[in-house]
Amino acid sequence: MSFDDLTEQLASVVAITVTPFDADGAIDEKSYAAVVDRMVEGGISVVTPNGNTSEFYTLSSDETERALRITVDAVADRAAVVAGVGHDVASAVAAARFADRAGARGIMIHQPVHPYVSLDGWVDYHRAIASAVPELSVVLYVRNPRIGGAQIAALADACPNVVGVKYAVPDPVRFASVARDAGLERLTWVAGLAELSAPGYFAVGASGFTSGLANVAPELSVQMFRCLRAGEFGAAMEFWEFVRGFEELRAAGESANNVSVVKEALAQLGLCRRDVRPPASALSEAGRSAVGVLLNSWNLL
Repeated sequence: MSFDDLTEQLASVVAITVTPFDADGAIDEKSYAAVVDRMVEGGISVVTPNGNTSEFYTLSSDETERALRITVDAVADRAAVVAGVGHDVASAVAAARFADRAGARGIMIHQPVHPYVSLDGWVDYHRAIASAVPELSVVLYVRNPRIGGAQIAALADACPNVVGVKYAVPDPVRFASVARDAGLERLTWVAGLAELSAPGYFAVGASGFTSGLANVAPELSVQMFRCLRAGEFGAAMEFWEFVRGFEELRAAGESANNVSVVKEALAQLGLCRRDVRPPASALSEAGRSAVGVLLNSWNLL
């Protein structure tokens, strides 16, 4: 069966959506759609609902389905939608099949959270999900440094719809080795640790990067990507310095406030509430102030 190959589209900014909540804790559909529309209008060409920045592990299956439908409707064929799926194999397969019915162009399979992951088991897990939806492109999400090029190549051999890897191990040397062992030209390699890691990973083979910042300032992410794609690393590093403070706030404390910083910025811009679900928490007053200073420095407030 043929599939809709996302190889070229993934060589871009892959934006991971937040999931806005209303005062009752339910998904705020209007705010969600507005944030997605703003991202696409800002130049984002790949949108991923139900990623980690979406608070995936706090969402019910009904909520992930609703979030995906809102995203597809808001994008309205202006960008590719790649839906995050995960948990146990049966749940991931059900979510992948729903993504196909809902109009997504592909799926991103979350890193397995099982505490005991063997290399063969990692391949088996992803193969079971990818082979269930041969018509959809599949992006792997790799956070485990033990996963090597041999495992990724074996999976790509078994499942031709595996077209990309979101690599989120904080080690560009390891990334360079894994990508070449799996096949640098065979797959699209996406730097999975956002803007701060992007220049280093582009230097050794990445052609796209993920972004949560794109919820707040999509134009900044797109401009940085264009510099990296053109090989203009000096210009890219100017954007890197510009967004560094924001991304360092997100990364602090083992990324405890990864989502909270983005939602705080959106709240200050009047785009959604700052509410996050446990085990995340809203920012302190000092954190809110720091976000406000950054937004002012970007002339967004």
